Amino acid sequence: MMNQTIFALATAPGQAGVAVVRISGPQCAAVIEGMVRRPLVPRTASLASLRDPESDSLLDQALCLFFSAPASFTGEDVLELHLHGGRAVVDGVLAALSGFKGVRPAEPGEFTRRAFDNDKLDLAEVEGLADLIAAETEAQREQALRQMDGELSRLVEGWKDRLVRALAHLEADIDFPDEELEEGISDQARETLTELSREMLDHLNDGHRGERLRDGFNLAIVGPPNAGKSSLLNLLARRDVAIVSDVAGTTRDVIETHLNIAGYPVTLADTAGLRDLAGREGDGIELEGMKRARARADSSDLKVAVFDVSSWTPDAGSLNAFLDQETLELVSDSAALIVLNKLDASSHAEKLKEAVEAFSERREGDRIFVLSVSNGQGVDGFLERLEGWVTEKMGVSSGGAALTRERHRVALREAQGSLSRALAAGDLPELVAEDVRLAVRSLGRITGRVDVDDLLDVIFRDFCLGK
Repeated sequence: MMNQTIFALATAPGQAGVAVVRISGPQCAAVIEGMVRRPLVPRTASLASLRDPESDSLLDQALCLFFSAPASFTGEDVLELHLHGGRAVVDGVLAALSGFKGVRPAEPGEFTRRAFDNDKLDLAEVEGLADLIAAETEAQREQALRQMDGELSRLVEGWKDRLVRALAHLEADIDFPDEELEEGISDQARETLTELSREMLDHLNDGHRGERLRDGFNLAIVGPPNAGKSSLLNLLARRDVAIVSDVAGTTRDVIETHLNIAGYPVTLADTAGLRDLAGREGDGIELEGMKRARARADSSDLKVAVFDVSSWTPDAGSLNAFLDQETLELVSDSAALIVLNKLDASSHAEKLKEAVEAFSERREGDRIFVLSVSNGQGVDGFLERLEGWVTEKMGVSSGGAALTRERHRVALREAQGSLSRALAAGDLPELVAEDVRLAVRSLGRITGRVDVDDLLDVIFRDFCLGK
């Protein structure tokens, strides 16, 4: 309830140098009077002795900041108490706050909810704030800051304003045919609808760049057993994430680790080795592991196929025929890199190079790397290409406002669909206007602002129909 005052520890729980307790609501003045016991100048830090209002015992020497409504994060009176971060200090202050009438602990996200209810943030900006708190990489931080700063909101509100103006013109042409309106005003409105439909479609066809950056890039390592998949995972993670063994089938399930590659979040998955188990009994777990490996490869943004070429000999024929065919089929699309591993163990290095050249002619050569995970030979080139690949796929998020959640995409898809119907309605202006109204409402759901009064404002401002 908005008339209640809420409080919460705004910093992480546990022992720390400083802990911040935030209070928001009309009872901030009572808290200041009962605990701080001295006037606070708004937006000016003051050192004060905090006391328990019941026992009068000293709780802490704290730095106090008061923000008077509406110039605060929530739009209400807000008091921040910067305490020493001992648990006993924090617990004592929280217990004292609970003793005030009309003051209660905040529910999760309640400060931000009040900021939204008081028009300090819209829904997209709220989501940007949540993403900023959860950001793990530089690129995620930058995208979250842009959204919290209103980049997506400004784009959506700009579209909405243009739609409202076009709708006002359409409605005026329908409802006031005898007025001396600007010639061709309906045609101008349809041109606007065409432009907006195209702009929205461009954003819908962005490859889910905003969601991909927010959720992370998915990379799966696939290949036959003992090819060096787990060793490559450990190399990329720079720690022992997976068990490395010469025993085939050691990895039975998908093993995940989270990396920061070129500033972008990457979820890296090591998968079970793919091999033919025909005629073997008691391998149900390994079969399930291979099933999951194939499913993970299919759902990944990028696949890295790892093969062991140490046992290849000129008598084995072409490298294409020598390599595991199921794995090659899994990485037949362009979203894959091929690693020919264990170069250091090959006794036919020169002939192997010739075989690799012939193999590269059948596939894209810039996706094929001959290396040794164990001694690092050729690894630098692979890592450089991997970073370039991730940057290429993710770096486009730095250009323009991005849709960062599925609900943004659903609402925009509905708005663009409404505009498509409006443009197809031909000489039925009432249907055109109704579809444009639906598009406006759909856009309003992105920011949480759906205001029908905007339409009336534009009508009276542009046409002065009451004269």
